[in-house]
Amino acid sequence: MCGITGWVSYDRDLRTEAAALHAMTETMACRGPDDRGVWTGGPAALGHRRLAVIDLPGGRQPMTAGTPDGTVALVYSGESYNFTELRRELTAHGHRFGTDSDTEVVLRGYLAWGDAVAERLNGMYAFAVWDGRHDRLVMVRDRMGIKPFYYHPTPDGVLFGSEPKAILAHPLARPRVRLDGLRELFTFVKTPGHAVWDGMREVEPGTVVTVDRTGVHTRAYWRLETRPHPDDRATTIATVRSLLDDIVRRQLVADVPRCTLLSGGLDSSAMTALAARQLAEDGERVRSFAVDFAGQTDHFVADDLRGTPDAPFVHDVARASDTDHQDIVLDAHTLADPAVREKVIRARDVPMGFGDMDASLYLLFRSVRDHSTVALSGESADEVFGGYLQFFDENARRSDTFPWLVRHARDFGEDTEVLRPDLTRALDLGGYVADGYRTAVSGIDRLDGESDFEYRMRRICHLHLTRFVRALLDRKDRMSMAVGLEVRVPFCDHRLVEYVYNAPWSLKSFDGREKSLLREATADLLPKSVYDRVKSPYPSTQDPEYAVALQDHVKDLLTRPGHPVFDLVDRERVRRAAHHDAPVSTQAARRGLEKTLDLALWLDLYRPEIVAG
Repeated sequence: MCGITGWVSYDRDLRTEAAALHAMTETMACRGPDDRGVWTGGPAALGHRRLAVIDLPGGRQPMTAGTPDGTVALVYSGESYNFTELRRELTAHGHRFGTDSDTEVVLRGYLAWGDAVAERLNGMYAFAVWDGRHDRLVMVRDRMGIKPFYYHPTPDGVLFGSEPKAILAHPLARPRVRLDGLRELFTFVKTPGHAVWDGMREVEPGTVVTVDRTGVHTRAYWRLETRPHPDDRATTIATVRSLLDDIVRRQLVADVPRCTLLSGGLDSSAMTALAARQLAEDGERVRSFAVDFAGQTDHFVADDLRGTPDAPFVHDVARASDTDHQDIVLDAHTLADPAVREKVIRARDVPMGFGDMDASLYLLFRSVRDHSTVALSGESADEVFGGYLQFFDENARRSDTFPWLVRHARDFGEDTEVLRPDLTRALDLGGYVADGYRTAVSGIDRLDGESDFEYRMRRICHLHLTRFVRALLDRKDRMSMAVGLEVRVPFCDHRLVEYVYNAPWSLKSFDGREKSLLREATADLLPKSVYDRVKSPYPSTQDPEYAVALQDHVKDLLTRPGHPVFDLVDRERVRRAAHHDAPVSTQAARRGLEKTLDLALWLDLYRPEIVAG
């Protein structure tokens, strides 16, 4: 796992532009603390920061290959879990390797197959190839969008990077946000390709972007397709288990210490149990880590979202799978620490986080990094197998909008209520969401003979796998790579995603519960307590001291009436929430305070130009 960046300028010789390339590359230092490298060749310049995971001495980048017609250079971030098979295939076709790294397999694969190498990869990746034979740049992103990748067209080429900060370090990229960028910030719709920053785009998941002297060209090499599912229940369950066994085995491969992230829910428990069983075959014991909050278990209060605390279930799994387990226990003041908030905002480049849940994730990863370089996560199983409450909520099912927004409004309130009324009118967030929803569902194919109910559930599943999950994957990547931790997501293997997506909803929920297929496929691995447990989302602190700390920080902000944040948020509403005699009593009010603090810090750190239009 690494950080990549680069610049293509057809009107310049970039060998004389070293300062700009170095500045871009150094913004990726957290993503790659182990090594750095740059390469320039005429109109192209590539930068790389490395987190060494496989072939520690041999995987240095940028990696190049000389050909009679020009140099081909690669910068690569991520992992290819089938690189050993591809290496054998390429060797059989006459390719010779000088390292044991998956990076060289991708480079040689490009030489053999061109950008069609993307279709052969199984993994999480974002990479850029400068092909000096044709003076073109080829950018490729994995199918699910696990690894981030951004680009910014320029008058004579392009800037690119793993994160916006790499692009913003270049003088050609202005830190400017238009109304559409604010709309993306204040809605949870994850518009494909949208990067918030003006002029910047995401390389969309499953897409190849090529830049040459004629401009920018895109090609989708993968999309989530509707197909018949002929397998019965028993066959489907067996296939899911077989896939999971193979996926976890592949994703445990590393030349550095690895671990699992354990929440005590079905997803992470199944994944941890599989990893523990496989490592035990080689006499190894898996390490596991969980986040918890001081006093949370003893003083837990159940609500509509979370009926049980995580810790008892975490410990049941740790005992059953004999993991080397550690709880990372956080207190309210650490979660509310402005220094932690700054780390989170710098990691994400935009203030579109999840408050204390972002802070706790960052702090968890920071602690895990003291022991491991690679962690396996249960992220994305809810989207794949149908685990969220909105999958079973009739209002969410029938609403002509993104289903998670229906639940969010009910469970958390509208945190955008903190915005100034004139800005709210200008943004027309309702119209933005409605337009985005219509676009999102327009391309979802229906099976011949599929019932109205099954098709509606197919659309809900599709939206979660192509919109919702991408936001969570981006969050996971940014928080982990901010501390140099590689987090792998077995449930995002495209083979599993394609197979389970096409299983009808009646099969996904055959016992009337969430994630029925996953539960039965791993039943032999799970403690009964976890098997019976109802879905509980990522934990959030219930300590009232956290809300009090938020109020204190907002009171400090209110002493700066000229702060540009008050061009975006309603100062009087914020003042009332911050000076309320009792601690913040609603999720919406707490989220409003968190949003205000995030926006203020973002404006201080990035000084974006906000443009109406």
